Amino acid sequence: MAFDCDLFVIGGGSGGVRAARIAAGHGARVQMAEEYRMGGTCVIRGCVPKKLMVFAAGHGAGIEEARKYGWDVAPARFDWRAFRARLDTELTRLEGIYTRNAEASGVVIHHQRAIMTDPHTVRLADGTEISARHVLIATGGRPVVPEGFDLPGVMTSNDLFLLDDLPSNMLIVGGGFIACEFAGLLQGLGVDVTQFYRGAQILRGFDDDLRHHVAAAMGIQGVDLQVDADLVSLEPLDGGHFATTDTRGARREFDAVLFATGRAPNTTGLGLEAAGVTLAPNGAVKVDAWSQTNVPSVYAVGDVTDRIQLTPVAIREGHAFADTVFGGQRVQADHAMVASAVFTRPEAGTVGLTEAEAREKGPVAVYRASFRPMQGAFVGSEVKAMMKLVVDPQTDRVLGCHIVAPAAGEMIQLAAVALKMGATKADFDRTVAVHPTMAEELVLMREPVADT
Repeated sequence: MAFDCDLFVIGGGSGGVRAARIAAGHGARVQMAEEYRMGGTCVIRGCVPKKLMVFAAGHGAGIEEARKYGWDVAPARFDWRAFRARLDTELTRLEGIYTRNAEASGVVIHHQRAIMTDPHTVRLADGTEISARHVLIATGGRPVVPEGFDLPGVMTSNDLFLLDDLPSNMLIVGGGFIACEFAGLLQGLGVDVTQFYRGAQILRGFDDDLRHHVAAAMGIQGVDLQVDADLVSLEPLDGGHFATTDTRGARREFDAVLFATGRAPNTTGLGLEAAGVTLAPNGAVKVDAWSQTNVPSVYAVGDVTDRIQLTPVAIREGHAFADTVFGGQRVQADHAMVASAVFTRPEAGTVGLTEAEAREKGPVAVYRASFRPMQGAFVGSEVKAMMKLVVDPQTDRVLGCHIVAPAAGEMIQLAAVALKMGATKADFDRTVAVHPTMAEELVLMREPVADT
């Protein structure tokens, strides 16, 4: 059978674009459809704009710190509209780069929705049908608002970057990394933030020491973090405001409410069932280690598979898929020892096993240091940094590294190289410290903490 193209990619995010470009570089005829904006969640409504907002929030704290360091600084005021205009310009620039790079590789881009009608056919929104030898699903995920609270004016992370003005106060519901990041950056931009999380502690799934240190820092910086608390009712008021009642019976009013209570794979209405593709109960596309579905011609990468929901992982998966199917190489994406960062203030970085995960496998030795970093301690800040290594006492191999500190994201990237190589605690110990730095604590912790 003659196909219109060798590969059709549904979704123009990081994973899909990488797969399309690499496949085209291997000589494949590639077409792609993106119904919103090229770049996907990370570039348009996720990692990039969020990190720029984190930078903006950090400057506010930096101005106050500068005053305590002796600088004569005039009172500062954050101009959201000026920042928003510059942000829009930057995102448009990045979207253009994604588009141009894909097209320069020979990828034909359709700026409209596409759905599958059978294992080898996609239909565009304008009715055009395109046959493909292989189809790659790379549609990512979408934020989910709990049933009963999806009211007009309620926000998700998708909406935050589109605000005309910042609210004076906001309720954030959720305790994952998205909720915590937005709580910290919005507080840093001058918003009075309350955060509800129904669990006992935020950042479920992360190391417990890391969770407690981030929560403490958020409280010191002014976020009204309430754990073991959830929303019971939400009532719209005039002017787009909301009245809330929580599980403790308290009633409050907020200018805005944002739900960061989870994300769902973006598979609704894609025609995957018609194509015979098996989905998990949560809508994720089920794939094997090669990112192949139960339908031989259909593959999927990125958040839509609900494996590890990180942009660099989606990129690795897309690259491995293209090399395997079109490059004559059998390549699997490596999901072991993947580092990640939470851009709270201060940041949190993690790679490898948490202490709890390691203890499930056997005995562990834990090395931990908690201290006030020099820069903040000089001006009286009570926010602490934390460095932690989880070690297998039998092999001496470092199983996990967890950091809460300014620039923890930068530190954990380098630590991840060591752990990926199989570094031992002795390797850390014989590494000479760089002084004075926060990161030197990683190589100065000599005695494990006592078991509790």
